[in-house]
Amino acid sequence: MNRDTIEGNWKQIKGDIKSHWGKLTDDHLDVISGKREKLVGQIQEAYGISRDEAEKQVEKFEKSTKG
Repeated sequence: MNRDTIEGNWKQIKGDIKSHWGKLTDDHLDVISGKREKLVGQIQEAYGISRDEAEKQVEKFEKSTKG
């Protein structure tokens, strides 16, 4: 999955994202709106982790949902 895939398949994968990062609310998902950088930022904020760690988590998620 690449950056375009997150945006292009947003409706299909936002449920997976919400399951994976349970602290993200529907409001967070509305703000993210399929944008990868916004996803990283919201994860960073919700979980109190570094930007690098949030990036790593998103990369791992992308690899796991490659299909």
